[in-house]
Order: sequence, then C-alpha cells, then structure tokens
Amino acid sequence: MEKLTSVVVIFFGVVAVVFLQCVTAQTVHVVGDSIGWTVPTGGASAYQTWAASKQFVVGDILSFNFITNEHDILQVPKESYDSCSSSNPIGDTITTGPVNITLSTAGTHYYICSLGRHCLSGQKLSITVSSSPSGVPPTSMSTPPSTPTTPATPSPTSGSPADCAPTPASSPTTTPGTISPPDSSSSGVFANLFISFLSIAMGFLF
Repeated sequence: MEKLTSVVVIFFGVVAVVFLQCVTAQTVHVVGDSIGWTVPTGGASAYQTWAASKQFVVGDILSFNFITNEHDILQVPKESYDSCSSSNPIGDTITTGPVNITLSTAGTHYYICSLGRHCLSGQKLSITVSSSPSGVPPTSMSTPPSTPTTPATPSPTSGSPADCAPTPASSPTTTPGTISPPDSSSSGVFANLFISFLSIAMGFLF
C-alpha cells in the first residue's frame, strides 16, 4: 500500500509540474517567420504585416534569425526608428545571431538593423506589447431595437361596449442574434485534467 501511495504521489507531482508549465508557457515569435531578420524584398511593410497578425504579451519572446555580422539588432526610441538612426539606443547592439529577446515591459518597442542602409531598406520592426492577453471580443448583436406599438385610444363618441374596449398592443418582435460559444483556454483544459487525475488519486488512497 505504501509503495502504491508513493507512486501516486510522484505521478501527480509530475502532472502538477507539467500543468504549471503549460499555464505559464511563453509564446515564441519568430520575427518575419520564414524570411527571418533580413532586408525584406517588400520593404518595411513586410515586417509591419507580420507584426499586425500577432499578439505580443509581456513574457513572450522575439526570436531573430540572422547570420552573425551580416545583420544586427538595436532597440531604439520612436524618433530613431522613424529616421533609421542609431542615436539614443536602448541597450547594446546585438551582433551575434540568432538571438532571443524576452519582452519584459508593456508598450511599443522599436527595433532596427543599424548596418549600412538596411533599416532604410525596410529592416525595422515595431510591435505593441500588452501586459496581459486580450480576450476575444464578443459577437455584436445586429438586431435593431424594436419600436413598441402605442395602444389605440377608443373614440369618445362610440356608444357600443366593443368600441370602448382598448386595442391590445402588439408585443415587440426581437430576433435573437448569434452568439459564438466562448473559446476554451488551454489553462482551463489542463485544470480539468488535473482535477480528474486528483480524483483518481484520492480513489486509490481512500
């Protein structure tokens, strides 16, 4: 019985570690995807398009793939980014590639290649980093508000009881919108898995 208990405790220790790693997993963004960090053929729009399709959060990692001494990475303020100037750098120039940079602060980050005319040719990157992941915006209800019908006022000159009865108002018609079901997060899935395993363990122990 003691041996079985030890096995169960070890097993759930491993599961707990895996669970915590999955919940706190960082996202690694390979800059430029397949083109890497280089002078893009499409100009600066290539990296602008790439960044627009990503969501950057504090703790994520930027992976710059380039050949050492052929390119470099320099973080700069917006003014230097716009003018492709290496003045007022933020930190040291990174000349050895490939390299990973952890996003430690929220806000807009600017990176350029300071070699030759690389930046002027489009080798520059601007990203906006959030402090936490943003949720999926809810589906909007497109149904316009319905206008209630005003009850008809009976004529004061009518003498019959039927004519004096008020006309019932029609009920407003509302068409329900389509609401997408909430997306399940990876942390929720792992939480349910962890609870299931814990229940099995309690069954073995008791």
